Amino acid sequence: MRLFRTLLTAAAVSALMAGASHAQDVKTAEALRDKALLDRTAWDVTEDLTTTIGPRLVGSPAMARAKDWSVAKFKALGFTNVKVEEFAKPSWTRGEESAELVAPYPIKLSIVGLGRTVPTPAGGIEAEVALFKTYAELIAAPESAVKGKIVVITQPMVRAQDGAGYGVAGISRRTGPVEAAKRGAVGLLIRSISTSDSTVPHTGVTAFGDGVVSIPSAALGVPEAEQLERLAAKGPLRIKLKLASTVDPADVAWNISGEIKGSEKPDEVIVIGGHLDSWDVGTGALDDATGVAITTAAAKLIGDLPKHPKRTIRVVMFGSEESGGSSEAYLAAHKDEVPKIVLAGESDSGADHVYSLQIPKGSAGHPAMQTAARVLTALKIYVDRAPPAHAGADIEGLEESGVPVVALNQDASRYFDYHHTMDDTLNKVRPDELAQNVAAWASFIYLVADSDIDFRALSAAAPAAASGH
Repeated sequence: MRLFRTLLTAAAVSALMAGASHAQDVKTAEALRDKALLDRTAWDVTEDLTTTIGPRLVGSPAMARAKDWSVAKFKALGFTNVKVEEFAKPSWTRGEESAELVAPYPIKLSIVGLGRTVPTPAGGIEAEVALFKTYAELIAAPESAVKGKIVVITQPMVRAQDGAGYGVAGISRRTGPVEAAKRGAVGLLIRSISTSDSTVPHTGVTAFGDGVVSIPSAALGVPEAEQLERLAAKGPLRIKLKLASTVDPADVAWNISGEIKGSEKPDEVIVIGGHLDSWDVGTGALDDATGVAITTAAAKLIGDLPKHPKRTIRVVMFGSEESGGSSEAYLAAHKDEVPKIVLAGESDSGADHVYSLQIPKGSAGHPAMQTAARVLTALKIYVDRAPPAHAGADIEGLEESGVPVVALNQDASRYFDYHHTMDDTLNKVRPDELAQNVAAWASFIYLVADSDIDFRALSAAAPAAASGH
């Protein structure tokens, strides 16, 4: 009986301690959330990166300065174990660009070359236009309708809170040049992958097909694409296109990271971050200075606590997202560490209001996730019942290697108005919504870092029933 009473007392004490620990975690997460709403760190980081460094194209002198800026910023904000991990990355540099409608009447067109496009001959190319209202129309067209012509695709992008229209419209940019080249086209112009009605064109990387010599490719401002569509309905068009660019196949890029070291389980790591590089046409404020700033500021707030959470939080400023490579490089450098990476997440959709949280399958019932749901409610964030389908290009390698991922989904309704343009500047960032992002990341990541949650085990034990909204 005495042993039973002793065991009962020990169990009661353990339960009380667990309850007290949980209550403290709730209190700390709420305090982090509320402090973040008033904190200026994310704004200061965004302002400094976009102003001091500016556009950050891989291979540019500015990107090298951005690497040094990142190291200095991590150290100034109190991060430890700051690392610069170099990897091979061929670079592409834009040159002079122009386009002109020659017939039925002359008009200069607002264009921007697609990332990695091949150049035209020095004097440019001039050809008749083959215009298609959708990518699917190009694919269905016979070679005789395309050969020797400049293809124009005018497919619009649909505005959506979750940015779903980007993937649908973006195929014109991603594979349009390859498919047009297969059919004998000499050049390609696409309507910008954009939700705006601006004449400012949107760049973005394009792909090369195996065995296909790609063709010079650029994007048009939306009104001009619509004008060409109307003109094509009335008769033949001719366009002159001139693009210059160079490639350095021996260039490099860097992933830069800093840590808030865990107090009890420092070898268990949460990886979060954004991408440091940007296109050359703007200052990369929404894409992705804010993502770097949000995750850095969130981790700094956690690092400023009197006691760090149990697990280590690592912020990574990924060095080549726009033209690819940083995900593969990060995985290659950390493949032995993958089993110890508890969770990964990336902020890369601007800085407007986070409206939903997606967590790994089977984890919604865990006390830490239930607490997160309650804490985030005050920020007008709900927990989506579906796990993340894709949590970010830079953590894609980790995700495919089995690392659990999280998505804090931002309202992307206006993001693609400015994405990949010269208009992606600091004045598009809304400070209050930027702070809301930091509040969401800080409170959520703290709760994961100070818990024992095992997302892999929970996912493995979850039923196989389909999930959804």
